Amino acid sequence: MTTNPTLTDLADRAAAARNAPAYGHDALIACDRLVRVFSTGGVEVQALQGLDLLVRKGELMALVGASGSGKTTLANILAGLDTPTAGAARVAGHDLLTMSAKDRLTYRREVVGFVWQQTSRNLLPYLTAAQNVALPLQLRGRRGGSTRGRRARAGRALELLELLDVADCRGRRPQEMSGGQQQRVAIAVALANEPSVVFADEPTGELDSHTAEQIFAAFRTANERLGTTVVIVTHDQAVAGEVRRTVAIRDGRTATEVLRHSEVDEATGHERVVAREYAVLDRAGRLQLPDEYLHALDMRDRVALELEADHIGVWPDRQEG
Repeated sequence: MTTNPTLTDLADRAAAARNAPAYGHDALIACDRLVRVFSTGGVEVQALQGLDLLVRKGELMALVGASGSGKTTLANILAGLDTPTAGAARVAGHDLLTMSAKDRLTYRREVVGFVWQQTSRNLLPYLTAAQNVALPLQLRGRRGGSTRGRRARAGRALELLELLDVADCRGRRPQEMSGGQQQRVAIAVALANEPSVVFADEPTGELDSHTAEQIFAAFRTANERLGTTVVIVTHDQAVAGEVRRTVAIRDGRTATEVLRHSEVDEATGHERVVAREYAVLDRAGRLQLPDEYLHALDMRDRVALELEADHIGVWPDRQEG
């Protein structure tokens, strides 16, 4: 039996909404109906179409999606490399829509770290690994944000290189290191100024599977030992198994989430990882049904909805004409 809300119910819900805390007030990263529009040759393209996303402090999570889905645009906005067109985006208390150019530079130096796919973009070729890691500390010190001396910077650099198991590379330049070693040094560079969050754009895209496992281990170490929030951006669904939460982006919006947790099998006593996929309901009440569901039931154009006591039924429209 379907029950419709009364006017009193609607009024109560409206009052509750007005008194509720701001969306994402307790999240490290909060995107609220985020929009990014690009103009190319007089044609406007919406890379992000009202995207919602919350990331809690201390998470290790992945943003996945096909080419053109909007995931890289989102990562560039959150890393301070691009500016949103509309909506709201906050990272560690910083409003990304109202930042000045000077504020954005400080934000990139002190609040976030970034690891590129191309190893050559992460490290300066004429500096050693230790010098590359110490450089962000030196730049921050020049603008008065830190009092670290040369010895303290060298100590911090060695500490991070040891943490990520590349201390033996401290005196080598990038061309003297393997691709995996370069990426682990790049992660150390991103961690140098103790950022609130590190973003990594396809960090294993140029590496073989064995080396990719080492890079994920380095991110897990940073997350677990330092408490750094890590967001990995990738098109590779295999990455999903390396993190506890995967958010899929499709057509400029968050579409689905996969959450994983560990359970102990009562029969064997062995621990196993259990995954559950959810559709994401955005702030406007929209959700994207998985493609395989739509194809299986030949859903298109419109669907029939039925509100039940504890769920909503969704059926393909079978009306003729």
